[in-house]
Amino acid sequence: MNELLDRLATTLEARKSANPETSYVARLYAKGTDAILKKIGEEAAETILAAKNGDPSQIIHETADLWFHTLVMLAHAGLHPNDVLNELARREGLSGIEEKAARKEN
Repeated sequence: MNELLDRLATTLEARKSANPETSYVARLYAKGTDAILKKIGEEAAETILAAKNGDPSQIIHETADLWFHTLVMLAHAGLHPNDVLNELARREGLSGIEEKAARKEN
């Protein structure tokens, strides 16, 4: 799985120098952070609706769209998927209550 994320991260980084006329991701980058975040919001809403409707294939499809656009946002911010995976690894084994309490202390 990490290999897939690495490949996607590499592709998304390469799209930063691609032509917005021929690359959807380059077009998102060119439009800026607000456009990327708007797309994430749209995909999140579609994911919620798919989950509410209970169709497994639609849930998978919409979640893939949401994750993809979140990866675009990370790349736009100069971050790598491994940054998020490292944070998840750090939280592994902590209860949600403990993790939230630790955030409030910082």
